[in-house]
Amino acid sequence: MGDLYALDFDGVLCDSCGESSLSAVKAARVRWPALFDGVDSTTEDWIVDQMYKVRPVVETGYENLLLVRLLLEMRIPSIQKSTVAEGLTVEGILENWSKLKPVIMEEWAENRDDLVDLFGKVRDEWMEKDLATWVSANRFYPGVPDALKFASSRLYIVTTKQSRFADALLQELAGVTIPPERIYGLGTGPKVEVLKQLQKKPEHQGLRLHFVEDRLATLKNVIKEPELDGWNLYLGDWGYNTQKEREEAATIPRIHLLELSDFSKKLK
Repeated sequence: MGDLYALDFDGVLCDSCGESSLSAVKAARVRWPALFDGVDSTTEDWIVDQMYKVRPVVETGYENLLLVRLLLEMRIPSIQKSTVAEGLTVEGILENWSKLKPVIMEEWAENRDDLVDLFGKVRDEWMEKDLATWVSANRFYPGVPDALKFASSRLYIVTTKQSRFADALLQELAGVTIPPERIYGLGTGPKVEVLKQLQKKPEHQGLRLHFVEDRLATLKNVIKEPELDGWNLYLGDWGYNTQKEREEAATIPRIHLLELSDFSKKLK
């Protein structure tokens, strides 16, 4: 009997927070030029620094743009266009993002698809102009590239990142080629649906199924689906999650808390 691993990308394989934050600042300048007109490098550095703290709330890349703008409004009260920015803290964002997001989307009259497209376009342009700098703004977690290269298990990437970016980083930064049909990126449907597809494939019958993720909310969604009871679920404790989430995960029998060193051993 063999093993199949469905792996999240950002926060499990790759620490992309530096790149996604810088890309989000670039995209925010395009989206809201008047607001970002007077933003100097010190403020930009502060925003990127704060983005590391709020990164656990991000499910899909475009949310980085919303966070960048919200942080700017928190920093400079005179430009506030959202009712929630006043007195808001990083802790407040971590606790209440699911409630804050629809409020600011409405107050800023924003459209999800437009933000997704813009975020992808800004990244594409950065890659075209200077691939080396774009790649180097990311890093794979220690031991992960070798674990992927020498894995004896069948590997799939299941991510909300656009597939082309995951593929570029695997090849350019990790030196790993994963066939495109094994990368399920943004637009391939919710992760629970991807897991259902994977377990139904005839060639996967009889394999032990493992799903490694750094977002507790995603794992809880899997648990809600009786059809997915056969999956072993892991929360990577090195990824974009909080101490509070790790403590909660430890109380849920289905979820195994996983350390990075154990993850690399499992794949090998």
